[in-house]
Amino acid sequence: MTPKGESTEVDAYAWINENLKLLGWDTRSPIRYPTGQVYTQNEALGNPEIAKFLHRDKPENIIKITEKFLWVVEAKKDHKDLGTAISEAEDYAKCINDSKILKVKMITGVAGNRHDSYIMESRFLKDKEWIPVKINKKEISGFLTPDQAKNIVTSDDPNIDDVQIDEKLFVQKAKEINEILHLGAVNPHDRASVMAALLLSMIDDTQPNIDAAPSVLVKEINARVERILNKQHKPEFKDYIELTLPATEDNHIKLRNAIVATIQELNTLNIRSAMNSGVDVLGKFYEVFLKYANWAQDLGIVLTPRHLTQFAAYTLDIGQKDIVYDPTCGTGGFLVAAFDHVRKKITESQLDSFKQNSLFGVEQDAGIASLAIVNMIFRGDGKTNIIEGNCFMKFLTANSKDGIASAKFVDKQSMNPPITKILMNPPFALKKSDEKEYKFINQALNQMEDGGMLFSVLPYSCMVKPGKFKLWREQMLKENTLLSVITFPGDIFYPIGVTTVGIFVKKGNPHPADQKVLWIRALNDGLRKSKGKRLPDSRVPNDFETVKDIVRAFINNPSIKTKNIDEFIKAQSIDSGDGFLELVPEAYLDQSPPNEAEIGKEAEQMVRDAVAFLIKSKMEDEANADK
Repeated sequence: MTPKGESTEVDAYAWINENLKLLGWDTRSPIRYPTGQVYTQNEALGNPEIAKFLHRDKPENIIKITEKFLWVVEAKKDHKDLGTAISEAEDYAKCINDSKILKVKMITGVAGNRHDSYIMESRFLKDKEWIPVKINKKEISGFLTPDQAKNIVTSDDPNIDDVQIDEKLFVQKAKEINEILHLGAVNPHDRASVMAALLLSMIDDTQPNIDAAPSVLVKEINARVERILNKQHKPEFKDYIELTLPATEDNHIKLRNAIVATIQELNTLNIRSAMNSGVDVLGKFYEVFLKYANWAQDLGIVLTPRHLTQFAAYTLDIGQKDIVYDPTCGTGGFLVAAFDHVRKKITESQLDSFKQNSLFGVEQDAGIASLAIVNMIFRGDGKTNIIEGNCFMKFLTANSKDGIASAKFVDKQSMNPPITKILMNPPFALKKSDEKEYKFINQALNQMEDGGMLFSVLPYSCMVKPGKFKLWREQMLKENTLLSVITFPGDIFYPIGVTTVGIFVKKGNPHPADQKVLWIRALNDGLRKSKGKRLPDSRVPNDFETVKDIVRAFINNPSIKTKNIDEFIKAQSIDSGDGFLELVPEAYLDQSPPNEAEIGKEAEQMVRDAVAFLIKSKMEDEANADK
């Protein structure tokens, strides 16, 4: 254990203030600022009404939820004193509630210090009884946002369902946790599995004993993980998620502190409540944790953005009777999106059948496959048919389970392929020796029944390069129908800088010469890059939202009338006279005539380029003359 030194309740001041501020509270004093919402211990008695009933007593903080309703926070320096903190908060509330003007409806006890972390519990006053505050019927472990707190006190209901995701908060916490694991000397290759283990260990109603010695804490977390994986019939992935103690005693302490600090950060996100949500809160956090970790890309973990996986599941309109496959499933993003899309449309019993019989995935890296398993466990199952392996050596054949159409993995190509929908993002071939992306598509199509639909992300180059890439495009059109091609934003996979497209293909019907293809240039997805992160920005258009219903309708009926918008969208058949067979929107979209401003800007740039060239040439001539 880390030496504590002299710890007092003062240690909690900065922590409470920091977390409230991060959640959107104005932590300035209401005494001095009209919009302020947080009284510190020494400021609370500056409010005459509070002073009238508290006299000289004062809690650590009083939060002003509304002009009438208050939230009392009391802190203690040791975890064991959490009950005392809550009891004293109740006493403060009881005094203030004698007021006819102010009422305390919420209290929170905080216990801990900067060395051993902080834990907290919150209560709500209903019918003269203090009862736990919950999100999705799970007790909160962190503070609430101003809107959440206001919703609780005005509705007189201490439970909130399906909270909205604050992506900026998730990014901030993911960044902090990555730094904590770095300082804890957790190997980059192990950080994703460490996070998976900690999240799994927090599924139970009781949390790991963070006051335990390092070896005891690690053993407890591993036991929890093993129990959950056994319950989910996936015991073989235990070794990939299991925590191990470092070789030296000093590093035991480092790891223990990193685990404790990470659990604390997860608690401040009310992560256990997120696990019980119908909203993809936990999946979103896991995405940003991996996406903004520099080490993730080094390990080949390239996350398909969640808004893209959701777009694919929506446009393909995944249904209860579909059998869905991702041959390069990574951490399971597309399968999660398919699962969530179907969940909105069917009953719980139908969903049970779907998640057991209709989701299939292969991932070649066992460690990453374990993350996909965990991701689906967080969703409430759906991981049964996710396996580790080489997708070129794994094949699917039709199968029936209790009279329900399904599939199973076999060792050779089946004559009866079962898949109806494929969603995939094959590994980008960064070296000449890498498997080309189109080979993954061919293998996936071989597992699909005729008439099935495939969506795949591809590097832009696959759809324009000559040689073997052109031969593949020709062969694809001889055997299948190309329905739509969409150019995506250039930085959609930031920090990976690869320009990509999405293609929709119908299996088994040769592409008719007069078949129209829906060409779309969707260069805006509602996100803006800022300080190395891509985050939602209401000022940025969202082309995905604009076209999703059009794409969904078109791939089901390519004969429907589609509006032609210059440089954005057009339905047109493939140009048979194109000797390069460039299957990208930019080859088919109509161009807008340049306006006067654009012409002026282009001319100005040309002049600048010419001047720069002349200056460079002159400098080179002078340098050569001096030799």
